[in-house]
Amino acid sequence: MTDGQDQRLRDQPEPGWRVLDRDLNRISRVEYATTYVAQPLVAVGLAMVFVALAAIWAALIAGGGAGSLIIVVASAFAAYLALNIGANDVANNMGPAVGANALTMTGALIMAAICETAGALIAGGDVVDTIASGIVAPASLADERIFVIAMMAALLSSALWLNLATWLGAPVSTTHAIVGGVAGAGIAAAGFGAVDWGGMSRIALSWVVSPVLGGGLAAAALWVVHRLVIDRPDKIVAARTWVPVLIAVMAWAFGTYLALKGLRHVFAITLGQALLIGMACAVLSWALAKPYIRRRSKGLENRNKSLKVLFQLPLVLSAALMSFAHGANDVSNAIGPLAAIVATLGHSGGAGGFAVPLWVMVIGALGISVGLMLFGPRLIRMVGDQITKLNAMRAYCVALSAAITVIAASWLGLPVSSTHIAIGGVFGVGFFRERVEARRMRQMAGTVDIPSMATEERQRRKLVRRSHFMTIIAAWVITVPATATVSGLVFVVLRMLQT
Repeated sequence: MTDGQDQRLRDQPEPGWRVLDRDLNRISRVEYATTYVAQPLVAVGLAMVFVALAAIWAALIAGGGAGSLIIVVASAFAAYLALNIGANDVANNMGPAVGANALTMTGALIMAAICETAGALIAGGDVVDTIASGIVAPASLADERIFVIAMMAALLSSALWLNLATWLGAPVSTTHAIVGGVAGAGIAAAGFGAVDWGGMSRIALSWVVSPVLGGGLAAAALWVVHRLVIDRPDKIVAARTWVPVLIAVMAWAFGTYLALKGLRHVFAITLGQALLIGMACAVLSWALAKPYIRRRSKGLENRNKSLKVLFQLPLVLSAALMSFAHGANDVSNAIGPLAAIVATLGHSGGAGGFAVPLWVMVIGALGISVGLMLFGPRLIRMVGDQITKLNAMRAYCVALSAAITVIAASWLGLPVSSTHIAIGGVFGVGFFRERVEARRMRQMAGTVDIPSMATEERQRRKLVRRSHFMTIIAAWVITVPATATVSGLVFVVLRMLQT
């Protein structure tokens, strides 16, 4: 074909169907981009629908009696807080299992939603004492109107802070958030003398105790796993002996943990009784794990990757148990102030103990599950994969350290945060990995001539992401002051609106 013929072909008008295809492709790309951008807005819209439904439900139950409008608004605040608890706090339970590929994201979300809801409804506080107890002096909030406004301010300020922390990718303690909210409202109501500073100092101490204990125990557990199994010449033979023992230890820890964090809401239980329950779980688990590990280990190659298969089932079970205990324990952070408001306006007394209405429990339980499903995946990925790389053995150590730390803290009477413990455990195994890698490099340097690396390259090879470390620590430190400040401002605004 000559150049002139080629030019004439190019100058001819393009067939209509070809033009149509090109335009349709452009429209498809625009629609795809619009859908991608709109995905976060869909989750926000569904969250707003849930808050509205909670408010409508509260309005139907409250009727048109005195204080019904306040109950409706407080229910909306509690639903908003429950959504944010689900979005932020549940990542600590499911993150390690997802990061270790023991659970898919979808499987983790479904399991967590079921276990969180079951924990909240089955063992989530038959009786809840006023959330202000031990944080502010009861006389500071003795006036019914002041007490109600303070609880509403605590709900809204805690929810706003958790929302911001989730957006920043920082897992924080929801318990500390609600404590800061109540303290801020108490200060706004009656000055700094209203706060129980002894109790607040114990909470501040937990900022250090929780992550250090969790990280130290997780690193120690990983060291034990290395010595007993990973570093042995025949890993599979060692695993057949020691993995059932490790599973039994985890069963003991979680049996005791669940008894302390969940069953205590159903009936009174001492630490000694909880330890006996844990011991029974350990013996049963060891008896079941022996044949299971023997069967699963047949035909496995003698390498670390094969060991991950043996730790997956206990890791999945531990994630489910942690979610159940979390639902039982932390649902009170969302519905405690709301239950106090309902009891106060119903003239049941806001300063003593009171039964939580079922409809209040449902708002908290469903709110945590809905928040997890809509907004949880981001923080689950961050906890499970972006702080340090987790496999089944490392995730096992994180879960085990969380359970043992809670048991130790209960025995010592220390107020610790399950969030701080779990995240501290993730950092602990990450720093342990760095130490093991550094030792390996030193040993290699003694036998092989390894060229020195630049400082930037050494930093890049760190196994724990320092940026996440600093962000999380900063968020932990300012949680109580931030929620207290916001709560004080909200209290002032609500009091002005009411007058």
